Amino acid sequence: MIIDFHTHAFPDNIAKRTVDALASVSGMTPLTDGTVAGLKKKLDESGVDLGVVLPVVTRAEQFDTINRFAASVCETGLISFGGIHPDDETPEAHVRQIASLGLKGIKLHPDYQGTYIDDERYVRIVCAALAEGLIVVTHSGVDVGFPGHPVRCTPERAARLLDSISDGNDELPIVFAHGGGYAMHAGVMKYLAGRKIYFDLSMTYKMSNADEATELVRTHGAERVLLGSDCPWGDPKETAEFVRSLSLTDYEKDAILCENAKRLLGI
Repeated sequence: MIIDFHTHAFPDNIAKRTVDALASVSGMTPLTDGTVAGLKKKLDESGVDLGVVLPVVTRAEQFDTINRFAASVCETGLISFGGIHPDDETPEAHVRQIASLGLKGIKLHPDYQGTYIDDERYVRIVCAALAEGLIVVTHSGVDVGFPGHPVRCTPERAARLLDSISDGNDELPIVFAHGGGYAMHAGVMKYLAGRKIYFDLSMTYKMSNADEATELVRTHGAERVLLGSDCPWGDPKETAEFVRSLSLTDYEKDAILCENAKRLLGI
């Protein structure tokens, strides 16, 4: 079994213009049309059994619309997390609403949401999510869609967030995407590797060599690393092949490809 813990899809009526706009800014070529059906087709072609969709709320007033869409995605055989914005005036109530919809987690994106990850508003949201038993996934490191902008979730800032919510002894269902920080391997190794949180490997096959990726997994622990592609921007099949190519044991590869995700998702 293979589980892709980091994918994206959009409502049919906005999928094309959303993907086109993101492609124009980032310079990346999308691998799907941005729809749920397009994502499912790509995952199936890639040999992926289950995908987790991560929506992003870019304005606080989008909360209801995006989370209704997220709930509808779960009816298609995919898993979707919910979304919430740091400007939300009632984050605790809205986090409870996300949980009541049966969604298993929330996605944060500091760059699209214009907020540093160690901001007290994110601390409040993360604490509320953990209290409800939800998984938290956040974009981490550089975002190619924001060239020249400050990086709002650096490994050092991510560590500050963790320090503000835990003494370090608790296992936290918090996932720092893109290997803990896209294009920030040294910082990840210094501030985050080995902590009791998770990394997904989305886009790492594009910017990490096998030695760096193996070092990350071995230092952090394979039991806290997840397969993720960032589809439609990353290729699920190439990501899985990258994991299989690493100098890891079969047990470690299986943990990354599916077992860790199954444990986190409760499946």
